[in-house]
Amino acid sequence: MNKNGDYTIILHGIMRTSRHMRQVAKYLERSGFDVINITYPSRRYKIEELADIVHQEILRKAKEDKKIHFVGYSLGALVLRALLHKYSYKNFGRVVHLAPPNQGSEIADFVKNWRLYKFLFGPVSQQLITDQSEFKNIFGEVNYELGIIAGDLSIDPFSSMVIKGRNDGKVSVEKTKLPKMKDHITLHVAHAFFPFIKKVQSQTLHFLKNGEFAR
Repeated sequence: MNKNGDYTIILHGIMRTSRHMRQVAKYLERSGFDVINITYPSRRYKIEELADIVHQEILRKAKEDKKIHFVGYSLGALVLRALLHKYSYKNFGRVVHLAPPNQGSEIADFVKNWRLYKFLFGPVSQQLITDQSEFKNIFGEVNYELGIIAGDLSIDPFSSMVIKGRNDGKVSVEKTKLPKMKDHITLHVAHAFFPFIKKVQSQTLHFLKNGEFAR
C-alpha cells in the first residue's frame, strides 16, 4: 500500500461496501496514490447525513498535510457533492464521478413508491429521483475540477424501456452531467461493472493526474 502519494478518498455505491471499489483502490495505489477506501451505511441515512459520516472518517484517516482527491461511484458521487458543498479541505485536488445519477435516475422515478424499493434503499431512495427540487440545496454548485465518466451499455431490457437515450442500465448519459464540470466522457460499460473495468480505472487515474480524460 502506497502511503507517500496524494490522498484519494473513494466512495462506493448503494448497498455496497469498500470491497466493491477494491480494484479501483488497488489501481490507484499502484499508480502512487495513498488511497482511503471508505465504507459508509448507504441504506440507513439521507445523503446529507452520509456526508457527515464520511467527513468524520476522513478526519480520522487523513492525518498528513498533503493533497486530497475524491472518487465517487453512483450514490457515492452524490455523497461527495454534499460533502464538498458542506466541508472544506486543505490542499483540495480533483474529483471523479463514476456513473453518477447527478440529475437523478428515471428508474428511481418509476419505482419510488414501491415498498420493496423503499425497504431496500432506505432514506436515499427518495433522493435518487429526477425531481431534486426538495433537496437540491444539499449539493451546491461545482467549484472544483470535476471529471465525470458515464456508461452507455445497458444489459437490462426493463431499464432500456424506462430510460430515454443512451444509458448504463440505471442512469442516462445526460443525467450524469453537471454544469461547470471540467470534463465528461462516455464509456461502453454497464452500471454495475464500473469499478471492475480497466478503462474506467485508467481514465480515473488520467483525470486525477491531468485534469482531463485521455482521448
